[in-house]
Amino acid sequence: MPDKDSLSKIKELIHKQEHIRNIGIIAHIDHGKSTLSDNLLAGAGMISEKLAGKQLFMDFEKQEQERGITIYSANASMVHEYKNQSYLINLIDTPGHVDFGGDVARAMRAVDGCLVVVCAVEGVMPQTEIVIKQALNERVRPVLFINKVDRLIKELVLTQEEMQKRFENIINEVNALIQKYSDEDFKNDWTVNVKNGSVSFGSAYNNWAISVPFMKETGVSFKDIINYIKDENEDELKKKSPLYKILLDAIIRHLPNPKCAQNYRIPKIWLGDQDSDIGKDMKNCNPDGRLSAVVTKVYPDPHAKFVAATRIFSGSLSEGQTVHLVSKHKDQRVQQVSIYKGQQRIKMKSVAPGNIVGLVGLPDVFSGETLCDPELIIQPFESIVHMFEPIVTKSIEPESTKELPNLIAFLRRAGKEDPGLITKINQDTGEYLVSGLGELHIESKIERKLKENNIKVKMGNPIVIYRETVKKNSEIIEGKSPNKHNKIYINVEPLEQKIYDSISNGTIKNGDFKKKNSILYSELKKCGMDASQNKNVIKVYNKNLLIDMTRGVQYLNEIYEMIKMAFCEIMNEGPLAKEPCSKIKVLIEDADLHDDPIHRGPAQIIPCVRNAIKQSMADSKITLLEPKQIIRIDVPIELMGNVIKEIQIRRGQILNMKEEKSTSIIKTKCPISEMFGFDARLKSITGGKGFYSLIDVTFEELPDDILENSIKGIKERKGLK
Repeated sequence: MPDKDSLSKIKELIHKQEHIRNIGIIAHIDHGKSTLSDNLLAGAGMISEKLAGKQLFMDFEKQEQERGITIYSANASMVHEYKNQSYLINLIDTPGHVDFGGDVARAMRAVDGCLVVVCAVEGVMPQTEIVIKQALNERVRPVLFINKVDRLIKELVLTQEEMQKRFENIINEVNALIQKYSDEDFKNDWTVNVKNGSVSFGSAYNNWAISVPFMKETGVSFKDIINYIKDENEDELKKKSPLYKILLDAIIRHLPNPKCAQNYRIPKIWLGDQDSDIGKDMKNCNPDGRLSAVVTKVYPDPHAKFVAATRIFSGSLSEGQTVHLVSKHKDQRVQQVSIYKGQQRIKMKSVAPGNIVGLVGLPDVFSGETLCDPELIIQPFESIVHMFEPIVTKSIEPESTKELPNLIAFLRRAGKEDPGLITKINQDTGEYLVSGLGELHIESKIERKLKENNIKVKMGNPIVIYRETVKKNSEIIEGKSPNKHNKIYINVEPLEQKIYDSISNGTIKNGDFKKKNSILYSELKKCGMDASQNKNVIKVYNKNLLIDMTRGVQYLNEIYEMIKMAFCEIMNEGPLAKEPCSKIKVLIEDADLHDDPIHRGPAQIIPCVRNAIKQSMADSKITLLEPKQIIRIDVPIELMGNVIKEIQIRRGQILNMKEEKSTSIIKTKCPISEMFGFDARLKSITGGKGFYSLIDVTFEELPDDILENSIKGIKERKGLK
């Protein structure tokens, strides 16, 4: 535990918002985040300096230590002295593997700034771009640390000029990403700069770092650093230029305090009335205002059942306080409020806004939930956007019926802890499906946990969820209700790619809309949507649109909700193989409804709409979209032929190839259905020297020659005719 002096400082600083920094450490896998976190904590006196870099303090889960990767984001708070002032730094160490990108997205909601770590040898990698995009999407300001600089000197034996050129390339690439993904107001101000110290260089493992302002202050030159490393005298270097001081100084100097950050972050992440009292309280981080907070992580605790990691935006959270869960429409009592030290939590009586805290006593809370004062229920915060949706699915079957209640409880708990895991439990058919971002995601957070909880199950082979879509506009189809008293006329069209992309990246949100909704209208107009359709969109759901093109139809408003229910049912399970639908516009062209409400209830309208949509889709050349991964493969040049052959076997398409020194970098696109076991196969054919990184996931039309067999396979698996 922190010593008494450190604890008293923390208790004092949690109420001084100008002296708080909430930061996340983000990077591509194996670029050194967890080692860096160790050394920052050691510098703040939280762990032993001898163990720093080796203890991997923030990787406290057993399987994280076994696999050598971070799987769960972890929180810690530390105190740092800067210019004779004490500052509280709330740090979140995030995973680097793409399968755990959901943890990164949720962590970015909690913080105001981030430390981007880039390996000096590998440079900017695909996951570097993904995590920077996630940070900037939440208006989280970055600073840069170029890690593993010692390897450039010891292994690559670069000259000073060659090293500086490499640093320049990395900085330019990072700044290009900041320019690409930042909102317009921050594109220029947030770029990183060597001269002002928002860029640092060093070795997290050997616990030293350097920045240009520090070099000017101390007279330590880059030549001195090279000599220290060549002479294997890095112990002396870390005394002269300690990593924790350089980086924590940069964090305090360049990253915003909560009061500053919330002023520009709140309009992006909370779309309520900014001029209301609660809106002003959030932007000003007002401790005397009404409560507003977001839960960014829920995880089990052996003593407290569940702990909810929460960022407070206004008001204070106190032990025994009653809070309102906005999505659940429930009031619950907070039993305990604490701040973090790795896996340990330190109890507090009350914590002011601008802090990240752990809450105990909220059994129904989930990641992404909005908390507020029961007397002033607020609009929920925007949902946290993940870069990729779940693409790999496995079926789970309990070994015996007595395991069934345990399995259902476990899957519900897993979905609460990680919203990136989508579980479907069909209690009629006995099929339990869990979908994740990749094989490792499901293996580490489902299969491993089931074993640890001694729940005996049979896991199926990985399967891919396809998407049903349409190729062309359908004719207008008449749908009749079972009692023949209601008629609804519907046609479907393919959704434009620009609109699909805007929904995918979160610019256009899912939800119900009134006609001529100004925000939605503006976004769809930017995408070039036809004005007559644009003003009539009434629902966006899973990358599909429902559009009401009718005029003056009597009683239509009274059945809107039933139409939307039928629309969602078909979009969840399409008519071809009961796969989810995507890239479809459903247009209600006309309706003839019975005067008596008793003859146009749900039992009449829902089947009527459902059948009309199904027939319209059949008329518009319905087909399947298959998910594909765009990946980067790094492999020695002499082994490139083996890799290309493997890609071709898996229906892969080579997009680009280039050579850097003795390495070939291959950019390729492969169907996910062909990618199972690829990592192990790649290691086998390259003797462990090849590795790949995910760049993007896209959906493309399934080739006609395998469409029929694919549909047949899906139907057989689901037990459909």
